[in-house]
Amino acid sequence: MADIVLRDVSKSYGAVQVLDSVSMHIRSGEFIVFLGPSGCGKSTLLRMIAGLEAVNAGEIHIGDKRVDQLPPNQREVAMVFQNYALYPHMTVRQNMSFGLENIGTDKSEIARRVDEAARMLEITALLDRRPAQLSGGQRQRVAIGRAIVREPKAFLLDEPLSNLDAGLRVRTRVELAQLHQRIGTTMIFVTHDQTEAMTLASRIVVMNNRKVEQIGTPMEVYSKPASRFVATFVGSPSMNFLPVTVLADEGGRVVVTAGGTRIATTIPTSLAPTLGQGLTFGVRPDALRVAPDGEVSGTIALVERLGDRTLIHTRLEDGTVVVGDDIGKSTLEAGQPVRLKVDGSAVHLFDAEGKAYHAD
Repeated sequence: MADIVLRDVSKSYGAVQVLDSVSMHIRSGEFIVFLGPSGCGKSTLLRMIAGLEAVNAGEIHIGDKRVDQLPPNQREVAMVFQNYALYPHMTVRQNMSFGLENIGTDKSEIARRVDEAARMLEITALLDRRPAQLSGGQRQRVAIGRAIVREPKAFLLDEPLSNLDAGLRVRTRVELAQLHQRIGTTMIFVTHDQTEAMTLASRIVVMNNRKVEQIGTPMEVYSKPASRFVATFVGSPSMNFLPVTVLADEGGRVVVTAGGTRIATTIPTSLAPTLGQGLTFGVRPDALRVAPDGEVSGTIALVERLGDRTLIHTRLEDGTVVVGDDIGKSTLEAGQPVRLKVDGSAVHLFDAEGKAYHAD
């Protein structure tokens, strides 16, 4: 295992800039997830680490070695692709051993590694089958097994769950998390699915528009988003946003008027942006809960029953619709009046450029 360090890495295709001065330090043994919308550069960044795309500027280091000028086979990383890329005429055992055979690994060592990886992934009974005889989840395990036998310094996984159905994605996600716990090798995982990112990552790298927006643990990214983009992209349903009409100081804490409602926060005035400069108030649905003494009042526009929780879409007096939380067994119905209580310690302010300011 080894640290992976990127220093001001950039990539362009002609006049089209794909990545712009991306830097990060991935610690040995971490499970890092590159998260972002399509076209943000996350897969390109992964392929640059793997050596499948050239670096236009900057440096990539794996361990104590600079690798951005080295071919892929000298970087000691293993790639798992979205489409599995298995040889259809080979058995599972042959698919897993093929790369080792090509570099002249001893046959007994190949057998040991393949058997160990198959045991770890619970595919020993599949070793003599061909890919056409396997389910999608089994093929994905074989692709991961083929990477494991190389005993790399890092695994690079490019949206490996996107071809699986919903139930299988959940099971395979759990298996990946357990696999990482067992082998402890650095993993870098690319996805646009924030649920995968939140459940798998040691840290999430949120990417947007060629750059890194934020790097942090799942709960840091969720609870203290660095920008309005991060607040929008991470969390389901998305954060509620309301334009601030009045921003006041009350005992060193920010008080806002948004959506026609006065809301006290625990955001220190000293950390808040200049009063009244195009600010937006943000609150997640789980910090906006149904309560008889809530300061936000409105009429229910829609009720979403999810079993463990109920989402209450509420139309405020100014016509704005916000989403709040109620208990799973909520009896509320569309058309009823409702009051929502704001957790002032879990709210956010965003300035005109999208920079975030948080409560203590």
